[in-house]
Amino acid sequence: MMKISQDVRTKVDSTSNQLQKNIEGNKSFQNIVQSQANKMQQAELNRLIQDITAQGNKLARFRSFQDLAKFKRLVKGFLKEAVSNGLELENSHSYSFTGSSQKLSVVKVIDEKLIELTEGIMNQEKKSVDLLGLIGEIKGLLVNLYT
Repeated sequence: MMKISQDVRTKVDSTSNQLQKNIEGNKSFQNIVQSQANKMQQAELNRLIQDITAQGNKLARFRSFQDLAKFKRLVKGFLKEAVSNGLELENSHSYSFTGSSQKLSVVKVIDEKLIELTEGIMNQEKKSVDLLGLIGEIKGLLVNLYT
């Protein structure tokens, strides 16, 4: 009888150890997948910033409403991407409300800067250097959002 219980206990222990290894393996795999997803999101945000920079330079040079509309679309796309990533992070890491309220105020400032930029484009006397400075401020706020 003693031999049977030792054999059963040994099998239970080995099964338990195998389950623990599987769980650790799944966590490791999950960490790798999460890391790769974060890298992809970061690369996408960097690409969007590059597109915004190029469009901002074009906007300051040509001052067309078509270029302004495209610039605003790019900024909106960036904000959408950053906010969706931020919400996922907030759900998985449960950040405090103070961090999200700070990001909301940055989005509000970006919106105000876009309005100021629109007014600058409409004002033909506004210098290109001033517009480039404003575009640079918007870009800086966007970078500040995801760093």
